[in-house]
Amino acid sequence: MSDGSREVSFWFDPLCPWAWMTSRWITEVERQRPITVRWRVMSLSVLNEGKDVPAEYREMIERGWGPVRVSIAVEQKYGTEALGRFYTELGTRRHVEKAEFDRATLEAALTAAGLDPELAAAADSTEYDAALRASHADGIDRVGQEVGTPVIAVGENAFFGPVVSPAPRGAEALKLWDGVLAVSEVDGFFELKRSRTRDPIFE
Repeated sequence: MSDGSREVSFWFDPLCPWAWMTSRWITEVERQRPITVRWRVMSLSVLNEGKDVPAEYREMIERGWGPVRVSIAVEQKYGTEALGRFYTELGTRRHVEKAEFDRATLEAALTAAGLDPELAAAADSTEYDAALRASHADGIDRVGQEVGTPVIAVGENAFFGPVVSPAPRGAEALKLWDGVLAVSEVDGFFELKRSRTRDPIFE
């Protein structure tokens, strides 16, 4: 980029608490390293279309259409920097304050981010679905259909995750960044995983 910083593309679905944790980590890295996060939208609702998933999960992702539609509407009208502001406001309300993804929450997040609250109407519209699907495909095609959100791309290297709880701060955030970046740049490296032993810890 022209200012010498490195661009990091971050695809998220506001529905996912794990993506929210990872987003708080990458914003911590952005404060300490010369990277610029380009916020992008992907959709668990799109990802799981036609798949045999448990009824409870199916109900959840059906509710997820509204937030991703509003998110892509923000990106289309205002750009990725505004999308990042909106995601911070919406994620704080949903994941930290436990608000529902209803019209009032969407409007409050838009207003707090300095955006037109009328964009909340996109939650119930298919107007932005083509753009949503294109954004989703741009992210998921880099890593394959077997993963979820978030997807991070740095240059030609892209990966799912990292999945972490709580979001590391300070030097720990940079240690994770350096490690993730290092393994992502190794040709032929595909997976490193262990079972989750805790729920998301929101701070």
